[in-house]
Amino acid sequence: MQSIESINHKNDIQNGGAAILKSRWFYLGITVLITSIVLVFTLDMQMYVLSLTSGLLGIALAAYFILRITLRPITTPEMVEVAGDIRSGARTYLRRQIKTILFVTPFFALLLYWILDWKAAITAVFGVLTSLLASYIGMSVSVRTNLQTADIAREGKKEPFRTALFGGSVMGLCITGLSLIVLSVLFSIFRDPNALIGFAFGGGLAALFAQIGGGIFTKSADIGADLVGKIEENIPEDDPRNAAVIADLVGDNVGDCAGRGADLFQTFSDDLVTGSIVAVAAASIYGPKAIFFPFLLQSVGVFASAAGISASREWKPGMSPSTQFNVGLFVSSVLSIIGALGMSLLLLNDWIIGIAATMGVLITTVASVSTRYYAGMEGKPVRNIAKASKRGAALNLITGISYGLQSPVLPVIVLMGVVVGVYTLSGNSLLALVAVNIGTDLLITFIMAADAFGPIVDNAAGIASMSHAPRHVIDKLSRLDSVGNTMKAITKAYAMISGTITAFVIFLTFYKLAGIEAIDVTTPFNLSFLFIGVCLPFLISSLVIGSTAKTAESMVDAVRDQFQQNPDILKGLAKPNYSQCIDIATSNALREMILPSAISILVPIGIGFAFGMNALGAVLVGSVACSALLGPFFNNTGTAFDNAKKMIENLEFSRGTPEHIAAVIGDTVGDSLKDVAGPSTLIFMKLIGMASLLIVPLVK
Repeated sequence: MQSIESINHKNDIQNGGAAILKSRWFYLGITVLITSIVLVFTLDMQMYVLSLTSGLLGIALAAYFILRITLRPITTPEMVEVAGDIRSGARTYLRRQIKTILFVTPFFALLLYWILDWKAAITAVFGVLTSLLASYIGMSVSVRTNLQTADIAREGKKEPFRTALFGGSVMGLCITGLSLIVLSVLFSIFRDPNALIGFAFGGGLAALFAQIGGGIFTKSADIGADLVGKIEENIPEDDPRNAAVIADLVGDNVGDCAGRGADLFQTFSDDLVTGSIVAVAAASIYGPKAIFFPFLLQSVGVFASAAGISASREWKPGMSPSTQFNVGLFVSSVLSIIGALGMSLLLLNDWIIGIAATMGVLITTVASVSTRYYAGMEGKPVRNIAKASKRGAALNLITGISYGLQSPVLPVIVLMGVVVGVYTLSGNSLLALVAVNIGTDLLITFIMAADAFGPIVDNAAGIASMSHAPRHVIDKLSRLDSVGNTMKAITKAYAMISGTITAFVIFLTFYKLAGIEAIDVTTPFNLSFLFIGVCLPFLISSLVIGSTAKTAESMVDAVRDQFQQNPDILKGLAKPNYSQCIDIATSNALREMILPSAISILVPIGIGFAFGMNALGAVLVGSVACSALLGPFFNNTGTAFDNAKKMIENLEFSRGTPEHIAAVIGDTVGDSLKDVAGPSTLIFMKLIGMASLLIVPLVK
């Protein structure tokens, strides 16, 4: 099979299609897809066969990318040594995190068995295991792709962009492919979507642990490395003399890659489960095939994203990586819209549902544009934050916070406008809201690939710098790193807008299952629980930010002590103790993630049992409304601080100046916001909804 990278750039446009047509995977996928469609629509077989097939094809494509990455020999021994330290640290942390999650899983499984039945307990265990498997595979590939990307950049014969994208695609394909496979099989066994609520709960449990633990790990290491290295010792980023630098690079993988993968796995699975519950109720209107609409619509997104990944390439010489990503995003979006319209007409004979799914795709575009403005380096807010840094850290922080508070307003208004418009146009159909919700998921595979691209190229730049690669190699990878930071910011916006509509549909599903027509918030009882719901995201955010600060303090002390006790480290004559910082981040992250996770699960269950469904419904409304605004504020503010720092660092002779120090301080404040509090808030508002759904039958 002809290698994609071996195609001459001058003939990319003419020969790109031919390269795809020569691929055996192309013909295999088309054959299986056409056969499945024929069987489903002519022999009236169970339609979960098609979603199962889509998941298997996604995993097969991921396996192909893994082989491309792992079979290429490395030509730089110095890079191998640095990458080995990163891989070892990431593997050590993830194994300990998995052991922690697996330790608490039986307790929650027994709780579900006591509250509900054995089906919920079994599916919850499957949810945890599937999420962990997807995250472990994706991260394991990422910590190998970073070395390949750095080595290819040093070799100079190929562009490292495609290698990093393929490595990131493995995570995207695994989270969607494995979710489709396992949920399709479970649905075929139980024939009841309510039995799958446990799976979504298990996925949320794993996501909360992974995102909180991974976020605390990565940001404590990042903050410790910056405060001591950049500010106190005035040494560059990713300098091998900094004891926290390996922990920082490890954290990029366990937080931005494994943590975000678990987050989007939760979103994808939640939407399949709640969508199926609503679709079963809508079968009396649209017919029995409507039951499978959520599964088949999600399958469309996997194929569309795979096409977008293939289309993300240098179609003409000199095309920037950002443009290549935009081409892929455009292809994925167009194919998703076409597939959603076609699926709604084939299964439901209702084009309005297809329009609703289309609006879901378009909402994500609005969110990405808003994020580019408020958090991107080309936007006015980041320029003003960088300008304010000339007058000290205080004005840097004040300016950034002011723009951050403003940033969630437009996306939330647009989202609520779409929800109200679609609901009205469809004649108050809850299935139309499900279509909007799943429409925001159709790009998950591509978006996750772009997100995992970020830590891969960040690691690659660090590996090149620490192995003393030539300056032009480091600069090339640093440019890719800048693109990766932008894509990570867009992914956060995408995850937040998708998670918000997911939480919205979850509590509407909760109202339906609980038999609640309306909640009267003019009564002190319901109004009190509404305010309690508003308070919970603040409590979770406070806990995870405080945990990050506590761990960062230990990290700063460790780096300082190593410099003081062994002055040869700063002279470059001795190697710092990297494992000490990795151990600090690991032990603190695993310990500190337990309390926020327990609150997210046990509080809604306790309120439901003690005070009833109306009280729990009010808590859900308050929590989701607050999280929908608080999460984007954290994400956009932190990313804006980060990019303002990068803007100053890109200026010649800026490092070590008061302006640069102010920007670094702003960035360290923003780190705990964008990579710990923001994602944790997002996962919390989905998990609290799934926990509430679980207890509805028993409380009723």
